[in-house]
Amino acid sequence: MASKFDFNKGLAELEVIINKMESGDLSLEDSLKYFEKGVKLHRQCHSALTDAEQRVKILSEEDNYSEEKPFEDL
Repeated sequence: MASKFDFNKGLAELEVIINKMESGDLSLEDSLKYFEKGVKLHRQCHSALTDAEQRVKILSEEDNYSEEKPFEDL
């Protein structure tokens, strides 16, 4: 069974990859390796954000948070 993706860890790893690639010190082969890993992490982060957004939307709809209410009514 695959372990659950850790968004914060993935985002931190993606930042490290970006910094390495921006340094310009990598060989073409290493650049491609990091690029591939970065694309994979980007997709995983995007998927995690989309899932979280969907969960918030569902919970908000169930509790009618999607309806605008005057501040005084809160």
